[in-house]
Amino acid sequence: MKPLSNDIVLRPRFQFDVPNSQEKALVAFEKALENPFLVKRIDEHVFIKFNAENNHLWSPQLHLEIDPIDEKNCRVHGVFGPNPTLWTFFMFLHFGVGMLFIVLSIWAYTSARLHKPYTLQLVLMGFMIVLWFVLYFFGRTGKHKGKPQMRELYQFMASVLA
Repeated sequence: MKPLSNDIVLRPRFQFDVPNSQEKALVAFEKALENPFLVKRIDEHVFIKFNAENNHLWSPQLHLEIDPIDEKNCRVHGVFGPNPTLWTFFMFLHFGVGMLFIVLSIWAYTSARLHKPYTLQLVLMGFMIVLWFVLYFFGRTGKHKGKPQMRELYQFMASVLA
């Protein structure tokens, strides 16, 4: 098993082979009751996250898919990701800012073609650009705050599979 690199990218992925059967690996996660982790299994998928006491806005989650290679070996595919609710809200904000920018640009173009003042639209478009940068840096800050917990999740997974 290769350790995690120092660069944490958006939704980092990894995969490796385990010298255990698929069912043994899945049962190992079902029996793993280590604080502060919550483990949930659905078929060959395992979801690991932090309990409510250790969970903060930027807490990551680890999704594992354990596929059989043969009767004695299996392959683990892992993906780190943010809280799905937070991710959806963040994407909704980005979509809203983008749509508002497009609406404002159409309004500004129309006003300019009709020889009406369009300063307000340009100012609001500039504000949308600033808001995009704020959202970007907010996301970068959150990713930085989630790095230590990503490492904890990875170490927990490695200890369960060892």
